[in-house]
Amino acid sequence: MLTDEQRQAAALSLFNADKTRKTIQQLSKTYPEMTIEDSYDVQQRWADLRVAGGAKIIGRKIGLTSRAMQMASKITEPDYGVMFDDALFKDGARIPAGTFIKPRLETELAFIMGADLQGAGCQMHDVMEATAYVSPALEIIDYRTEVPRAIVDTIADNAAYGAIVLGGRIVRPFDIDVRWVAATLSKNGTIEESGVSAAIMGHPAAGIAWLVNKLAPHGGGLKKGDIVLGGSFTRPVDIASGDVIYADYGPMGSIGVSFE
Repeated sequence: MLTDEQRQAAALSLFNADKTRKTIQQLSKTYPEMTIEDSYDVQQRWADLRVAGGAKIIGRKIGLTSRAMQMASKITEPDYGVMFDDALFKDGARIPAGTFIKPRLETELAFIMGADLQGAGCQMHDVMEATAYVSPALEIIDYRTEVPRAIVDTIADNAAYGAIVLGGRIVRPFDIDVRWVAATLSKNGTIEESGVSAAIMGHPAAGIAWLVNKLAPHGGGLKKGDIVLGGSFTRPVDIASGDVIYADYGPMGSIGVSFE
C-alpha cells in the first residue's frame, strides 16, 4: 500500500508524461508495493489534475473485457477509466497523431445514458433500461508508461485511455440485438480487424453492469448523459500520422477518421 504522498507523486508523474508525450518508468517498478486500490486512487488523482486544468469528465471506459486480455494481464475482471471532453472526436475528424505517444485503435460500442444508474446488484437489463442510445465508437488507446506493464500500471494510467471517436447511426438499445453488432476495421484501405460485440463478455451491457457494481461501494455510479465505452471487440491496430481509418458497422453506419 502506498502513502498519500506516493499516490500524489505517481499521479503527477502520469499527468506530466501525458503533457510532454514522454513515457515514464512503470509505476510497478517505482513502487513495487503498489496495489489495485492504490492504482485506482492514482487514476482518480490524475483525473482531478486534468479537471483542475480545465478538462471535463464525459463518462467512463471499460477495458480488458476479453478473457484473453485478462489472462495476459493476470487478472480475472475488467478495469475502467474516465474520459474527457478534450479527447472526444467526431466522424470525419482529422486527428493530430502527435497528441499521443504510441496510439492504437479499437472498435467499440458507446452507451449514452438516459438515466442515472448506481447501486449494487446492477444487471444487464438495468443497463439497457437506463440507456438512451447506443452508438458506434472508436477508442484510441495510449500508454504513458514503459513496457512490460503490470495491471496496476494500466489502471493507474487511466486504463490506457487516449481518446474516443463517435459516429455512425445511433439506435435505441432495444431496437436491435446489441450482442450481434459486427464491424470491420480498415487502415489505409485494408481490413485489419473484424469482430462482433458478443465478444464483450457475452453482451456489451455486461461490462457496464460490472462497472456500476464496482463503483457502488464508493458511492459512485453513472449519470444521465454519461458516455460509456463498453469494451473492444477487435484487437488494437497501430496508427500513425498519415493513416486513414474506416470502421464499417453495417446497419449502424460507419466512422472514418484520418491522422496527421
